[in-house]
Amino acid sequence: MNFADSEVVASILKKDGYKLTDKAKDANLVLLNTCSIRDKAEQTVRNKLKNFNSQKIENKDLKVGLLGCMAERLKEKLLDQEKIVDLVVGPDSYKDLPNLLDQVEHNQKAVNVILSKSETYGDISPVRIHNNGINAFVSITRGCDNMCTFCVVPFTRGRERSRNPDSILREINELNEKGYKEITLLGQNVDSYLWYGGGPKKDFKKASEYQKLNAKRFSDLLEIVASNFTEIRIRFSTSNPQDMTTDVIETMAKYENICNYIHLPIQSGSDRILKKMNRLHTRQEYLELIKKIREIIPNCGISHDMITGFPTETERDHQDTLSLMEEVKYDFGYMFAYSERPGTYAARHFKDDISPELKQRRLEEIITLQQKHSLERNKRFINSKCSVLIDKSSKKSDDYWSGRTSENNVVVFPKHNLSLGDIVDVKVNECTTATLIGDIYKVKV
Repeated sequence: MNFADSEVVASILKKDGYKLTDKAKDANLVLLNTCSIRDKAEQTVRNKLKNFNSQKIENKDLKVGLLGCMAERLKEKLLDQEKIVDLVVGPDSYKDLPNLLDQVEHNQKAVNVILSKSETYGDISPVRIHNNGINAFVSITRGCDNMCTFCVVPFTRGRERSRNPDSILREINELNEKGYKEITLLGQNVDSYLWYGGGPKKDFKKASEYQKLNAKRFSDLLEIVASNFTEIRIRFSTSNPQDMTTDVIETMAKYENICNYIHLPIQSGSDRILKKMNRLHTRQEYLELIKKIREIIPNCGISHDMITGFPTETERDHQDTLSLMEEVKYDFGYMFAYSERPGTYAARHFKDDISPELKQRRLEEIITLQQKHSLERNKRFINSKCSVLIDKSSKKSDDYWSGRTSENNVVVFPKHNLSLGDIVDVKVNECTTATLIGDIYKVKV
């Protein structure tokens, strides 16, 4: 989402006469777009800010600004107390950047962290930054209403609101005309997509009968996009187990150009911890959803988010997480130790009582088990062929291409005479926990 937002910022500033540079030392404006979901992310930002501010010794015209969730969370404190930036801009205020930059030039306080109740950037065509011309992100919702007790996102990105489907289709059509081969529909919770004419999702109950009758939900949007752009591969992220409906899964199965991959965070395998997290689903409900997905899309790739060391987590809770992983056998996952975020319900009401050492031990056990499952899941592709969209050169060898299958597996293979954007059939000969390795079978496009 931050990557997509940065492309919106680039578009706004381009209209104001700015141009991008690859090197920070050549810039007279540096903007850091930030995440607040874990403390480590914020510490990384602070270190980068120190480096950029040190450049002001040589370049006195350099201005440094902070964008995104960290800006929304800390607001004026970054200017008044810490004095480490020149301007602070929240996720819904990027259109105000030209005005804020003018305020900086006139030595005025430059802060805008007002959250919107409607989609803010639906009329902007993002400038694709350092893009391969193959994959692109398209935002469809903003904010989150779920209020998980560990999560700062509802406070930094506001209430859920959806983007007009017409503007989504217009952006995808622009990408299609430029030759893009794959798009990812983005939202904090894409399954909550609900367009009834504009406004927060929470106000839908106040909508007119006509608005309710003609409302578009995520499965509707997915079908509209897939049917209108049959030559583009479609992905989406992120889903929430409590909001994903069967019609979304059925729509995925119906259209060949919708990738067979779902990122489905659960955070814990323990019902007790799920309740403390305010995850509005149980372990069993989650497993029933996984079963439904695999019934409708047998080879669907599934990944997870998992947090270990949440307050009061016992060894039994941890074992519940490991047993859930054994039952699901995810393709891959994103695993973290709990990081208390100021302002969240958990920070205000739960003591962070799991020691760093215990968090680390449990995290290592989760990672080790996931690596085992990733290898098992990858082995099923050996001696079979899979369709791969080439999107970059391999990190390890410039003689190899890298691409992804519909199930989101990374595949590397010799370049031959192929090009970026080609869709090819690759026969898989071997694999690691993270990568399928093979050779060309047949060029499809």
